[in-house]
Amino acid sequence: MVRVLVADDHAVVRRGLRQMFEASSDIEVAGEAATGSEVLSHVERGSYDAVLLDISMPGRNGLEVLKQIRAMAPGLPVIIFSMHPGEDYAVRCLKAGAAAYLTKDSAAEEILAAVRRVARGGRYLNPALLDKLPLGWESRQDEPQHARLSDREFEVMCLCARGMTTAQIAEELSLSAQTISTYKTRILEKMKLPSFAHVIRYAVEHGLVP
Repeated sequence: MVRVLVADDHAVVRRGLRQMFEASSDIEVAGEAATGSEVLSHVERGSYDAVLLDISMPGRNGLEVLKQIRAMAPGLPVIIFSMHPGEDYAVRCLKAGAAAYLTKDSAAEEILAAVRRVARGGRYLNPALLDKLPLGWESRQDEPQHARLSDREFEVMCLCARGMTTAQIAEELSLSAQTISTYKTRILEKMKLPSFAHVIRYAVEHGLVP
């Protein structure tokens, strides 16, 4: 039996995933977490064959948690479960050590297949996503402007491009509005763009948001 830790801050999502796994004959939800801190506590105390990890959780984001899991339990495969369809998020997650990257509109059969694959020590990439990944994505030399951003800065940029205000992003990430404003300032500096309108245009033109 494959033991999975399900990590998502939305109870309804966790409930739906639990029901899906319970309907299978070989996968069980052995733990649930709603925050990054809870995930790390479960990994430290429990025994799991895979982690299904939401990339956007309060406090520590999924990428930060992924890196900490890799340090704590290098052999534990992590499947990133994301609302972001863009390949840039996938590249960041895979480079950070994720065994698979799934979007939240993935079919149940695909999620089950990914869990089974990574639990056996493999990696899983959706064929449609794989087609979009740039050649040599594991060691890209000619990186775009947004590659200069930290994982959190990249997340803030994408949420801004989705039309969210500073206050809404602060609430979404459980951070202060002042912290989000600081991130936005750093984004402008690193990308060398004159205003956030240019950043949003850049994100749209480069397919970083739907």
